[in-house]
Amino acid sequence: MNKETGMLRSWTLSQARLVEVAAGRAPADLVIRDGQWVNVHTREVIAGIDIAVADGRVAYVGPDAGPSIGPETQVIEAEGRFMVPGLIDAHMHVESGMLTPAGFAAAVIPHGTTTIFHDPHEIANVLGLEGVRLMRDESLLQPISMFTQMPSCAPSAPGLETTGQPITEGEVAQAMGWEGIVGLGEMMNFPGVAAGDRQMLAEIAATRAAGKTVGGHYASPDLGRPFHAYVAGGAADDHETTTEAQGIARVRQGMGCMMRLGSAWYDVASQITAITEKGLDPRFFILCTDDSHSGTLVHDGHMNRVVRHAIDCGCDPLVAIQMATINAASHFGLERELGSITPGRRADVILSSDLRALPVETVIAQGRLVAEQGRLLVDCPRIDWPETARSSVCLGRVLSGKDFAARATGESRGDSAKVWVIGVVENQAPTKALTADLPIRDGVIEGRDDICHIALVERHRGTGGVVNGFVSGFGYRGRVAVASTVAHDSHHMIVVGTDRDSMAAAANHLGAIGGGVTVFRDAEELATVALPIAGLMSDLPAEEVAEAAQGIVKAMQDCGCMLNNAYMQHSLLALVVIPELRISDLGIVDVTRFELVDLLV
Repeated sequence: MNKETGMLRSWTLSQARLVEVAAGRAPADLVIRDGQWVNVHTREVIAGIDIAVADGRVAYVGPDAGPSIGPETQVIEAEGRFMVPGLIDAHMHVESGMLTPAGFAAAVIPHGTTTIFHDPHEIANVLGLEGVRLMRDESLLQPISMFTQMPSCAPSAPGLETTGQPITEGEVAQAMGWEGIVGLGEMMNFPGVAAGDRQMLAEIAATRAAGKTVGGHYASPDLGRPFHAYVAGGAADDHETTTEAQGIARVRQGMGCMMRLGSAWYDVASQITAITEKGLDPRFFILCTDDSHSGTLVHDGHMNRVVRHAIDCGCDPLVAIQMATINAASHFGLERELGSITPGRRADVILSSDLRALPVETVIAQGRLVAEQGRLLVDCPRIDWPETARSSVCLGRVLSGKDFAARATGESRGDSAKVWVIGVVENQAPTKALTADLPIRDGVIEGRDDICHIALVERHRGTGGVVNGFVSGFGYRGRVAVASTVAHDSHHMIVVGTDRDSMAAAANHLGAIGGGVTVFRDAEELATVALPIAGLMSDLPAEEVAEAAQGIVKAMQDCGCMLNNAYMQHSLLALVVIPELRISDLGIVDVTRFELVDLLV
């Protein structure tokens, strides 16, 4: 670490000093004494080990670092605790925490996360390449390693949705030359890749030509020719696997299987049996979060939570730690830089008294003491977010209850209509394509029982457009509406409710405050999380955002919704690249066939 700039020096610039410290001829900046070394290269624990650090990198790991201790060397006594490599999140979206990179880093550092590979495709859909640059800029300022993947698909499915700012293949190629860009974000347009779409293949080729990693996203159970075509297209990993068979299929084809435990995605238990029961080599299995909201980060943890969960699912603790450290680093070609406590690597170390429960007692990142006993000890610098990022919600007009009416067309007959209904699946990203016979009153199709109205409100260009449909699974009672400008992936505004006037009131409220999430009942506000940056993020501390988000959770429960992480389910209802049925600004989308369908069956 350069003491003048606070920036990590490259290994090349530090090489000579590392040699001197390792030889005991020069003092280290930091020494950790008498710990149990968790070695992820050999999958063993070695007691009585010291670690000497210089320039933010590991210089020496061995039985006695005494010769490397000088008068100004900081000494941390491990006292026999386990010395674990800092944890790595191999695939995630910062925006899902409702925080900027600085806020996210501040939230996860005390949990032992020292490296993040994040794909800012949420902000890319709102602000385009400039949004990616802003996320990258703030990421580079953080005291941990935050690598940015250049988003690949904005819109995620051309022709099925309209995004705020499309990403072009030229912009992808340009970004590959930026500092801090580690590869291509998840390639969600898997039908395009399998069909040989020119732009999708060009983006992958530009990434591979730059020697960087292509993130995958194959959200289909079909493991036939389309799957093989997608793999041949160049994607290096996939986090959309939900079953053991799917995970094994990826690894057999040379992909990394990223098993996720986020706030709403519980996909580890169903796949880790490939290791725990079938005994497959775990090197290409990787742990990640994908999406974690602020409440999860503050109250439950981050990658430490994922590792504990893997252990609880029967995984050997050392294997679980490998999947959250060296496996991730190797996947991105950074195993000489990250992922283990070995000479030359960034000095990212957790001290923990229990390898199975993994309490995170001390965190060292890039050779600096950054957290202790859950308390953050360093600053996480922020950039000055421009006005363009703070004025991204443009509805174009004041909405009324009439805008949220699903009109019966001339094809409808009698007092009812058979319509498509999006069926929410708890703790899963996919939905079900359901149908229902719903009553018609005064030419308007009404919901019933557990079937609510859903609307997608255009919010990027102020067209005033509203697409209406129906959704089941939330269990709302009374005159309720929930609105959010977090609406993966094009991030228009999703409004779900039982009462059209309340839906209009909620939508107009978010338009007035510049975006966020809000719950209304009887056309009155119950709870709101303001997200003024791109309608996706807040620059408040994670604890304050989490408290406001908890207000949303409570308000949704008070309105009858008992789904686990219901807000995450809400925010994904427009994700037109995950089956089976979704809503977009262009209409109702059948994702099994990748085409728009009429609301009426």
